[in-house]
Amino acid sequence: MSLLETVPIQCPYCGETIDLLVDCSQPEQEYIEDCSVCCQPVNLIINCSDPDAIQVNARTDNE
Repeated sequence: MSLLETVPIQCPYCGETIDLLVDCSQPEQEYIEDCSVCCQPVNLIINCSDPDAIQVNARTDNE
């Protein structure tokens, strides 16, 4: 597995599918990234501890 993986997610604001580049060098992460379509801040909670099943939880900024 590469340390950088592309994971498709659905924006919780506009519903568009966007490709998220995930750095799997850290198994658990949480950060905010703006949607590339609607520019809203998406709160991302990422778990890379299982290399075969990267889990991404995308939430609105106020969830």
